[in-house]
Amino acid sequence: MSTPTTTAFNVDALDQWTEPREFVVERDRLVAYAQATNDDIPQHASGDLASPVFNVVPPFEGLFPLIGTLVPNEVLMRVVHGMQDFRFHRPITPGMTLSVRGAGIGIQAKSSGTTLVVKSETRDAADGGLVCEQLMTSFFRGVIAEAGGGVGPDDHRFPEDVRGTEPVAVVEQRFDDDQTFRYSPASGDPMPIHLDDDFAKSVGLPGIIIHGLCTMAFTSVAAIRTGSPEDPTRLKRLAVRFNRPALPGQTITTTLHRSAPDTLVFETVNDAGDVVIKDGLAQFAPAE
Repeated sequence: MSTPTTTAFNVDALDQWTEPREFVVERDRLVAYAQATNDDIPQHASGDLASPVFNVVPPFEGLFPLIGTLVPNEVLMRVVHGMQDFRFHRPITPGMTLSVRGAGIGIQAKSSGTTLVVKSETRDAADGGLVCEQLMTSFFRGVIAEAGGGVGPDDHRFPEDVRGTEPVAVVEQRFDDDQTFRYSPASGDPMPIHLDDDFAKSVGLPGIIIHGLCTMAFTSVAAIRTGSPEDPTRLKRLAVRFNRPALPGQTITTTLHRSAPDTLVFETVNDAGDVVIKDGLAQFAPAE
């Protein structure tokens, strides 16, 4: 194992919010995202309602320059997506104009690398109402921050007392061979590890890997179909930890348990039995 690199992250830039940016929601974009994630829930497939993980799209373009203000350029390519945590306040529907902004809120050094937590919030530009809050945790492998600060991600660990209980659902899904080439334009994520096999291998990966958020979108379909198939808008929180990348052509299996009346917890494995998503959490509003 290579010796970790110690470097300075810009702790002084924590808690500095970016200027709000506007994002206009188009039905075709909602449909494209559903198609790119094999989401056949009728409200999502028709574009009447955004898929839950689509909420990452409006702030996504602004996240790269924000991260660039916090992280040294020479270590940016050591990043992996660690966790993602959405809290949904209003559904996204066609024709909305959204206002999005973000801020780094935590830099924490660990023995094997450094975590960076970025918070973004999306509001309805028409009245300022909150639409979605999300925490994105990035992990910089083998990079130790000289100093840290701020806060870590919210806890959503899988409850061990639930692990041995009977699952409420076991859902199998398969990634298409061209999944990443469809997801990239629909999400706005052009990272070459998802599109260029030679590049992916050059950074130590087995080849092209599925976008973590695409895998998360697959699990959101499993959670909604299990927890609230009649009304996707009841989903109020969706959080996961990315444990290892999935590959095109793989079948994934998500096992869901009920930890409370309106709460599902889950883990997802690939067809080799490796855990790709852990500490999955889906919380729903009570049914009326």
